[in-house]
Amino acid sequence: MGKRSKGSDDDGREGRPPEWTTHPTTLRWSPGDDDLTALDPSATPGWDGGKAAATDLVAAHAGELSDLQERLFAEGRSGGSRSVLLVLQGLDTSGKGGIVRHVVGLVDPQGVMHRSFGVPTAEEKAHGYLWRVRNALPRPGYIGVFDRSHHEQVLVVRVDGLEPPEEWATHYDEINAFEAAVAASGTTIVKVALMISRDEQKERLAKRLDRPDKHWKYDPADIDARLRWDDYVAAYQDLLDRTSTVVAPWHVVPADHKWYSRLVVSELLLDALRSLDLGWPLADFDVEAEKRRLAAT
Repeated sequence: MGKRSKGSDDDGREGRPPEWTTHPTTLRWSPGDDDLTALDPSATPGWDGGKAAATDLVAAHAGELSDLQERLFAEGRSGGSRSVLLVLQGLDTSGKGGIVRHVVGLVDPQGVMHRSFGVPTAEEKAHGYLWRVRNALPRPGYIGVFDRSHHEQVLVVRVDGLEPPEEWATHYDEINAFEAAVAASGTTIVKVALMISRDEQKERLAKRLDRPDKHWKYDPADIDARLRWDDYVAAYQDLLDRTSTVVAPWHVVPADHKWYSRLVVSELLLDALRSLDLGWPLADFDVEAEKRRLAAT
């Protein structure tokens, strides 16, 4: 990842603030070329503006994000079939919840379908692992947000040994086929893997233990996961290599700086909405006639 972060001078720079040296799409994973162990989670690839400028730019995006989300919602209410799905994947404390609050929270919540995938319920276990994911897909006109996702089936399931290798290894192709079908149905998929360093995670977990108002966010199982850190890195490497596709590519975002990861996701979400070239649905009634009717009341 690091070797591609600088890019060329004309790589996505046009029309962007001078703080961006390369567009965040340069964080797109390149299967077979990128090495997760070479990633610096404290880096801010493509951004030279610092925290204050990043926070300002996210705030500056709010108006356009809100406008495009409303256009998407209106399109869905008018018979459209398109939607956007933001997939946030990462180890605990990597900042998934903060992105939901500070980035997705910039748009009207009535147009957002948010789902956090935890341990499957008894009902969910009675079905295939994709069953609950299909049920949570965004309806036309909505922005869907997955906090963790179906990719857990080749992450925690693999690392914790919940399935034998010959079983979880089949899920990569299943995931790719599933996401291809979702994309073909009209959903633009934005997948983000938030990569935090082991030291930064330790610091954030310590803060949760030091603050009574954060104890509810702490899970003793997080320590068990830290003991298998290298196993998770290997699992993520395979996940990224095998499920980053043309229709559903992964963007790997260094996440030690929350302000940076929020900035990147804001930019990626904005780009996804812009790519839809959204307009306003045409009225299915005679506007002038309705004006006359209204005036007569």
